[in-house]
Parts: sequence; structure tokens; C-alpha cells
Amino acid sequence: MTPLISGLVMLVALLALLAIGMPIAFALGLVSMGALYMVYGGFFLETVGEQFFGFLAPFSLVAIPMFILMGAAVASSPAGRDLYEALDRWLNRVPGGLVLSNLGACSIFAALSGSSPATCAAIGKMGIPEMRQRGYPSEIAAGSIAAGGTLGILIPPSVTMIVYGIATETSIGRLFLAGLLPGFMLTAFFMAWTIIACKRQGLGLSDLTQRFTMSERFSALPRVLPFLAIIVGVLYVLYGGVATPSEAAGVGALFCLLLVAIVYGIFSRSWKFSQMPVIFRDTLKESVMIMLIIGAAELFAFALSSLFITQTVAQAIADMEVNRWVLMAVINVFLLVAGFFLPPVGVILMTAPILLPIVTNAGFDPYWFAVVLTINMEIGLITPPVGLNLYVINGIAPDISLGSILRGSIPYVLCMVLGIVALCLFPQIALFLPDLIMGPEL
Repeated sequence: MTPLISGLVMLVALLALLAIGMPIAFALGLVSMGALYMVYGGFFLETVGEQFFGFLAPFSLVAIPMFILMGAAVASSPAGRDLYEALDRWLNRVPGGLVLSNLGACSIFAALSGSSPATCAAIGKMGIPEMRQRGYPSEIAAGSIAAGGTLGILIPPSVTMIVYGIATETSIGRLFLAGLLPGFMLTAFFMAWTIIACKRQGLGLSDLTQRFTMSERFSALPRVLPFLAIIVGVLYVLYGGVATPSEAAGVGALFCLLLVAIVYGIFSRSWKFSQMPVIFRDTLKESVMIMLIIGAAELFAFALSSLFITQTVAQAIADMEVNRWVLMAVINVFLLVAGFFLPPVGVILMTAPILLPIVTNAGFDPYWFAVVLTINMEIGLITPPVGLNLYVINGIAPDISLGSILRGSIPYVLCMVLGIVALCLFPQIALFLPDLIMGPEL
């Protein structure tokens, strides 16, 4: 059996298992064990155990559960509500200011939690009912939150970027810096479209009649600023060379737990200490899920390499005599389609090790490519059939149909496509900060 036929068989088997509802980690593991049996025969189980646990051994993986714990602590508190209220008081005089407040709250909360579903749930619970009450259509209310939640996998600290760094052996600190300006750029695109759409439809005009004094605006900040300080602190110790990503994540998680307990548990009494076990339980569940996917995806990649599938595909693409931008367009379409069916972590772990040599040989920067890949994964979060954020929003507001949420999300998908085009035209949007702060990579 040739490598290409073996790869096709593995792909069909994987898609069949996913289609019947098997969790991605188990599907990847089962297909991998079948492929490794073809290579090693009866000794394949020894190889499976050695490779699977070997992939989970690096100390850098500790950053993942720590950042998840950091996000779970913030998500368990009313921090999302406070972010939303604070921004609403400052942006209420802008047409469509309430939608802008939700988008701003999503971008900040995404940086705190690093999770798109958590961002959608935390901001959507307050934002969607409030927007509908003030006359905004359900499509705009739901679509803006679904799109804003996607920023959680791009704006640092991002679990997705950590997974990419581990899979490709690239610097996690540089990846975080590379995602910062593109994250702000996408937020600006989302807000610009929102202002245009609200002006055209005459939405948000009632917000202009509501006034807040400067005292009322500043009074909303004390509960928000400490969490913003944590983001700044984590990024500072990372980029200043003070700590590794794992150490920074651990300290960030500790401070988030303390702030939630002090700000909301002691002072405002809007958070109960009985929620602490729930935070650790949710962190454990999500961490184990991601770790299983990491181990199984790496095993899958090892099986592909053992059957010489990876090398054959990479050589076939390298032999294509096409312009490098045509090659990048093909890769983008492939990533986009993969994101429709698989979660971001799974796509990154399965494709990044294969695509990175091809991308770098074509003259593209690996950190720039990480941002482009992540934006493709963002699009997958708000497009069917997986579209995790669509289902989260539908769970928050079950009376809004999935079709309405999707229609509200489409303009923001186009904003993300525009973001990819902007990055292709001006790659320094992603590379400026890493080169400025950490110096050009040799």
C-alpha cells in the first residue's frame, strides 16, 4: 500500500469515527493504533504507550491547565458583568454603543479566560437580553457575542497559541506577542462594522439619551482594573524574561483565584467560596480533554510519519510549481474547511507539524502563519456544522434560532477574512511586536 493510499484510508476512517459521534481524542487514538499495527505488528502497543506519554511529558504543557484555571476562576465570578457595565458607561454615547460594549467586554474577557465558549457564556448572559430589551435585533445581539467570543483563542494569553508552540517547537512568548496586534485589529474591524450596521438601521439611538456622570463611569472601574493588571503582569513577566510560560500561568491563576475571592467573595459578596471546588472540577475536565487530544493527535502525527505519509504529502506540495501566495491560499482553504468540522486544538495538532515546513520553505514566517491559522480557527468557531460558539449562544438564548445566530455572525466572518488579507499584505501587523520586544529571530 502506497503512503498516499494509507493516508487516505486513515483519513476516511477518522472521518467515519467522528461522524458517528466518537470523541476526537478516541477517534485519533484508535486510527493511530490501527496504523501503527501495520508498521510494528504485535509490538505496536509498546510503541503506543511510549509515544503517547512521551508527548505529554514536556514541562511546558503545565501552562495549559494553569491558564484554564485562570479562566475558570474569572468565569465563575461576575467579572464579565462588571466589564460589560463599565464599558457600557463609557461607550453609551456612540451609535450602537451597547454592541460595542459587548465586543469590548468580549475582547478583554477573552484575554482573561483564553476560552471562546467561556467568553460567549459570560458576556452573552448579560449582553444579549440587554441588547434585545433596547431594541437591537436578535441577529445582531447574538452574532456579535458569538464573533466576539472567538477572540479568546487569539488575544494572549491563549491556550491555542500554547498548543501551536508545543506542536511546532516555537517560542510561546513570541506567539503571544504575534497575536496581540491582530487581536486588536479584529476587534477594531468588528466595532467598525457594528457602527456602520447600527447607523444604517438606526439602532442604538435610544442609548444616546442615557447619560452617565464621570463619577458613575469611574465608579465601575475598581473591580475591573485588578484583572486587567493581571493580564499586563502575565505578559510583562513573559516578555521581560522573568518567567517561563508555565510559571507565568501558575502565578496568574493564583492571583485570579485570590482576586475573585477578595473582590467578589469578601467585598461585594456576589461570589461564594463553595464555588471553588467547581472551578477546580471544570479546570480538570477541560485540561484532561485537551491533554488527551494532544497525546492522541501527536500519536496520529507519529503514525503518519511512520507510514511516510507526512513526508510524501509535504514533498508533493513542495514540488508544486505554483506561486507561494497560491500555495498559501490553498492552505487557508484547507484550514478553513478543517475548522468547520474539528475543534481548533485538534486542527492545530494534526496540521501544524505538517504544514509548518512547507510554509517556512515557501518563505513565510512561522509566527505570522500561527496568527493566520488561528484566525481560520476563529471562523470555524462560528460556522456550522461544529460552530461551538453558535451552540453556546443558542444555549444562553434558546428562543434565538441557530440560523439567526449564523446570519448575525456572517458579517464578522467577512471581517476575519479581511483580517487575513490585511495580514498577507502587511505581515508586520503580527511580527512588529515580537521583533521589537524580543528582537528578530535568527
